[in-house]
Amino acid sequence: MTSFLQRFYDNITRKKTYDTDSLQTSQLRRCLTVFDLTILGIGSTLGTGTYIITGQVAHETAGPSVILSFLIAAIASILAGVCYAEFGTRAPRAGSAYTYTYVSVGEIMAFIIGWNMILEYVIGAASTARALSAYFDSLIDFVMKDYFTIHFPLHSETFAPYADLFAMTLCLVVTMFLIVGIKESAVLNNVFTFVNLTVIALVVAVGLTKVHGHNWKISPKEVPNITNVTYNVGKGGFFPFGIEGTLAGAATCFYAFVGFDLVATTGEESKNPQRAIPTSICFTLIVCSIIYCAISIVITLMVPYYLLNPDAVFPEAFRYVQLPAFKYIIGAGALTGIFASLLGSLLPLPRVLYAIAADGLIFRFISWIHPRLQTPIIATILGGIAAAFMALIFDLKKLVEMMSIGTLLAYSLVSISVLFLRYQPVDDPLLRSITPVSGPIYKELFRPSQTHPTVLSARITKYLITLLVLNGFILCAIQIFASHRLAAKESGIIIIFSIFIIVEIILVTAIARQPKSEKSSYFETPLVPYVPVLSVFINTYLILKLSPATWIRFGVWMIIGFLIYGFYGFWHSSQRFINDTQRLLSGSSSSLISS
Repeated sequence: MTSFLQRFYDNITRKKTYDTDSLQTSQLRRCLTVFDLTILGIGSTLGTGTYIITGQVAHETAGPSVILSFLIAAIASILAGVCYAEFGTRAPRAGSAYTYTYVSVGEIMAFIIGWNMILEYVIGAASTARALSAYFDSLIDFVMKDYFTIHFPLHSETFAPYADLFAMTLCLVVTMFLIVGIKESAVLNNVFTFVNLTVIALVVAVGLTKVHGHNWKISPKEVPNITNVTYNVGKGGFFPFGIEGTLAGAATCFYAFVGFDLVATTGEESKNPQRAIPTSICFTLIVCSIIYCAISIVITLMVPYYLLNPDAVFPEAFRYVQLPAFKYIIGAGALTGIFASLLGSLLPLPRVLYAIAADGLIFRFISWIHPRLQTPIIATILGGIAAAFMALIFDLKKLVEMMSIGTLLAYSLVSISVLFLRYQPVDDPLLRSITPVSGPIYKELFRPSQTHPTVLSARITKYLITLLVLNGFILCAIQIFASHRLAAKESGIIIIFSIFIIVEIILVTAIARQPKSEKSSYFETPLVPYVPVLSVFINTYLILKLSPATWIRFGVWMIIGFLIYGFYGFWHSSQRFINDTQRLLSGSSSSLISS
């Protein structure tokens, strides 16, 4: 029984290996430059976040402190982004976080991340299509909404009030562009992103001439006298909904940064991925962080936060300051920006499907590459149809809630994978597997005997990282679900909370004491282990802030995934065949030597 469990564990944790040649070769077309990747990243990130999320968070959750919400979300994304950048130079393959996890953590965790990335990109594309449809509808006085509500109603609380045929069509049209080729899609994205950035710059420049500092320090007495509404409008000031509202806003603003990992999924289509991927990720996140903060400052200084229209924040804001003509200029930027974001949401989906299918963890026919177009055409069609169906029946709010958990898990696993790789004892952990050995682990915790990583130190680090993640999860859960008891200074909960904080510090210190690999790549995550650990901690906190309904939907999706992996992927894994072949060859060599 023990040997069976050991074999089962070895199989589900087998790591993907590359030789030097296969790491650089690809059936996909290498045609994207640093500029292309950066504009793709910016285009996919600046869309729904700019024109919809900003207004929603400022009006309903954070008020003027939406700026801090964006900064917190930006920090979380940047921490994950530098980890993505390191992996992009180590494993420039399609699949992004899925591939990174496969080569460092193992197959089952890679499948979990890959399966969640599919959910993330499908829902991301569907939500962006819904946002684009809603924004266009607002420019034509909601003609589509009225028509679809009468002729295509959906009588269920689970779905949207009506079937959005326009959003579905948008997904199918973008899918056709992606089938033609990634370079052509990138050119179209560049044009739309340029228009979007021009409009944003115009909005910020003109908006700065209409700002009023008083809107950041409205007194509590002014709010009820001015608003005369029944919903919660906060207490005025810079933090009208308190620090808790700012943090809750950060969890929503995090959605606005989803898109930079598109850059990492195009590793096999970049001309020089070792340089292009980290450079493009860093540029994308820096530019988007500056833009989000700038528009948050302008909007909340132009209009009192409680008067912002979350469905059309920019047009209504300029109407408030007597500049209604800007409605159509902003509409042009919004439509092109959200369309570019839709393109950026659908582009990485077939690359992830292709990567997982090529490894045999889902049905292999999905990985077929068109010989002339050099695109994963079946994966592109299936991804587009799935996104179109989701856009047809779900509304924007439900879609945004459903995608967050997959994204946060992917970011966390990439950060954990960086930790695993940095403490491996071999020269290139992507090119060979590691067989741990037993040893006196407790003696090596804080005073390791070696200055270079060994199999023993790698094993110690693996256990420490696992304990760190579990301890951090409990720490975040206590802070979120027992915050009222902490605020009341109950001695019992404070003692427990303090113990977990001390354990967290000890674990981080022990990891930092272990010898790290000195093998360098073009880009490396700075301040390891502190940056990856902080990234995991922030992502864990944001995951626990999600609603129970999100966890239920996530559970259903994972059950479907595990059924596919259990009945197909486990048995058809390419790495399983490679490992079996290596064992057979090793056994044959041993027989020859003994004879």
